[in-house]
Amino acid sequence: MQKSRTAGCAFRLSAITVALLAASQTSFADDPATDLGQVTVTGSRIPRAQKEGPTSVTVITGEQLEQEGYRNVFDALNQQTQNTGFTQGADYGNTFTPAANAINLRGLGPNHTLVLINGRRVADYPVAYDGTVNFVNLANIPSALVDRIEILNAGASAIYGSDAIAGVVNIILKHHADGVDVNVKAGSTSRGGGDNGRVQISGGKDFGDLSTVFGLEISKTRSIAAQDRDFMSSSTLEGETPTKTWSRLDATTGQYLDGSTACGNLSGLFGGTNVPVNSKSGVYCGSGKAQPDYWTVQTANQSENLYGGFDYRLTDSTTLFGNVMLGWNHTTNNTRGPSWTSLGATSGYFLNQNTGDYESWTRRFAPEEIGGTSAFDKDWHDTAGNITVGVRGSLFDTGWNYEAAYNASGYKSVADVPRLYAGIDSYFLGPQLGTDSDGIPIYAPDASRFAQPLTASQFASLYGQTESTNTSWTQTASFSANGKLFDLPAGPVKSAGLLEWGSQGFTNKPDARINEGVFYNLSGADPASGNRTRYAAALELNIPIVKSLDATLAGRYDDYSFAGQSDSKLTWNAALEYRPLKELLVRGNYATSFRAPDMNYIFQSPTKGYYASTTDYYRCNAAGQTLGNCDYANVSPGANYVQTGNKDLKPENGRSWGLGFVWSPTSSFDVSADYWHIRIDDEVTNIDADALLRTESDCRLGLKDINSSQCQDAISRVIRNPDNAVLDPGAINTILVNPINAAMEETAGYDLTGKYRWRAGAVGNFLLTATYTKVLVHKSQQFKGDEVEDLTKAMDNYDWPDKFMTSLTWNRGDWTSTVQVERYGKIPNQAGTGYLTPTALANWSLGYQVSKNASLSLIVNNVFNTIKEDDSAGWPYYAVGSYSPIGREGWLAFNYHFD
Repeated sequence: MQKSRTAGCAFRLSAITVALLAASQTSFADDPATDLGQVTVTGSRIPRAQKEGPTSVTVITGEQLEQEGYRNVFDALNQQTQNTGFTQGADYGNTFTPAANAINLRGLGPNHTLVLINGRRVADYPVAYDGTVNFVNLANIPSALVDRIEILNAGASAIYGSDAIAGVVNIILKHHADGVDVNVKAGSTSRGGGDNGRVQISGGKDFGDLSTVFGLEISKTRSIAAQDRDFMSSSTLEGETPTKTWSRLDATTGQYLDGSTACGNLSGLFGGTNVPVNSKSGVYCGSGKAQPDYWTVQTANQSENLYGGFDYRLTDSTTLFGNVMLGWNHTTNNTRGPSWTSLGATSGYFLNQNTGDYESWTRRFAPEEIGGTSAFDKDWHDTAGNITVGVRGSLFDTGWNYEAAYNASGYKSVADVPRLYAGIDSYFLGPQLGTDSDGIPIYAPDASRFAQPLTASQFASLYGQTESTNTSWTQTASFSANGKLFDLPAGPVKSAGLLEWGSQGFTNKPDARINEGVFYNLSGADPASGNRTRYAAALELNIPIVKSLDATLAGRYDDYSFAGQSDSKLTWNAALEYRPLKELLVRGNYATSFRAPDMNYIFQSPTKGYYASTTDYYRCNAAGQTLGNCDYANVSPGANYVQTGNKDLKPENGRSWGLGFVWSPTSSFDVSADYWHIRIDDEVTNIDADALLRTESDCRLGLKDINSSQCQDAISRVIRNPDNAVLDPGAINTILVNPINAAMEETAGYDLTGKYRWRAGAVGNFLLTATYTKVLVHKSQQFKGDEVEDLTKAMDNYDWPDKFMTSLTWNRGDWTSTVQVERYGKIPNQAGTGYLTPTALANWSLGYQVSKNASLSLIVNNVFNTIKEDDSAGWPYYAVGSYSPIGREGWLAFNYHFD
């Protein structure tokens, strides 16, 4: 608790400092604001003289990636204040995409942010985020080659087409370098684990008309296990019941059998923590180490990235260019150990011929039995490539510039996952001796064998590896041009045009043996694939209405063809820039946006999963229990589901608008404020399981007409066990869902930014920056006519309601130091019963220029070693996905420049 208070004090001091500086204009330098040369800023294809335009753009420089303690490109983007949405990242745990990281601008989902590299699209990660939506993986972009990252904080479909509803992230790599830079960086965590190192070599050279640039990055990070953190090293630290590791259940009576004897035989497992657990249904075995022993809170990772680019000047007006980026990434994690339940793929129980009873046997295997936890690690081997070639130059003597380019990008991910063989049933139960009259299998198992620990060699015969291969690709050919159309009294009318063709596709190939019955409790892993093509034409105009007022108009037409059908969309935007004073810009914009349905939503094959929790409203009502005291409410883990694609989906429709200003009274100080508002209609979303279960309950209880199409659909989607089933009669077995165009989502808020530079003589020079984002509105609606849900008050919504970030950089001679503090607003606790208080985290870096060519730096993240613990929902006792359990991290880095 003391560490959190210390970090909070640091935040308050930073906030007070910002307020004092903003109020004390007399201390500012009186240098006039200066214009830049012609620059191209993300969000427009027309070069302009000012950095600030009609829509706010956040810029992160390559230098900031190191100075402000960012571990990589994703880390920098993830911490930006406009990235308010919750995501399941690589360190989240048991996800569909543990080898990938995504951002979530404005909380509208990873699929509503367009990610570009050098202004061009790249292939999606080939596995859908959370099993539903497509996104670009930001985990493996080499930071050594990053010139800057630009974030357009508004919709921009009229410029970039689909996906740009919440905003655009454009990662711009270096296109020129002189000499070679070598950077070596190594670090670890103060609480143990997570050792990591990185080597970067980058540079370039000009050879007459040929300019080259290259980069190599090799990095390795070791995993951090839950058992490496004392506050989560056991799932019983707060007095919870140990996790079940062995049980023998009489399925008819609901009583456990032979627990005391078995637990004595298995007491040495899980580090000697396997103990008898006395319950109202009898004795079973359990351990507080069963979950932490197998859980990695930080994945292990090794990656190699290469980049090369060139510009070749054919003539004074024509330049050939090209670049290629290749990456190899190996990720390892562990989210749960192997476990077995008798006949888990079917009934879950059997008829024991020896006892004449129906029984269900369950076993969770310990590290001592399998040869260590690493025997059940999951591995992902990813390969990504991106290539661009083209020509740019000027069109004769017209003053117009053009670019023709072709870009192709591909991604391949191979997942190696350990699985129990289907033969494990016969290993513990012996041969099947037929079935009873209801088709339940009959066995005569040796109960004493089931109650004995295995050796590593015995377990090795019970499991194997599945290998699934997933690929995705995209390609784009484009021609663009920009220049002056004609002159008006207030200045020239500038224009830019674009013609574009592209296509994309994906393939998911699960291990064929899964559907052949080779592995225990696995089925329904069907291959999926799909592709689509698109055409687009766009036009943009910059019109000086009067000397102090400019208008920007843009329109774009996109046509998508897929699955035998075609969808087209025309989007446009309009923006105004008003400069009543040279130092003041007032701006406003309105834009329409769209998103073509995710490839996964369209072509997904039946995919199995389970919900984090579900409430069976029908069984609660049938039992006469209130939701607050119902045995079937908020059950975790929840019901199984099967999700399929929908080829009849239409594009989502978005619209956004914003108002703001930028005030730059001197070159040393500027401040901006922008209000933003985004709405999505016809949003593609999976049928909401909770709403489906409510409808099904009302239909079965006669509150709705059971013969109506709504009731028939709901009842057909909620598949239940037979009422005469021995185990869990009438319980939800599977929920069938698919995506539909139905939802509405709307969000609004404001961004504040400020920057102040000052010189303090012999003390040195300082730069203070601050950004703040506040979400005022975030609401959604599943179907038209449904009640609109206020997500800012929803206890299952972990998006940040506000974020504040400030940094202070000091340099004096050969010394440079940066302190950065980020404050996160309150979010619900893991149980959804209250809120976690706002928390501030601080990073610090110190750099020293050893010589003209050599520099040394020390970087410390989470200086106060703050961990946001949360025991409201039990183990793992921290806010998973919102805060990190890693604690303080530190690095030493050495950089040398070869001329």
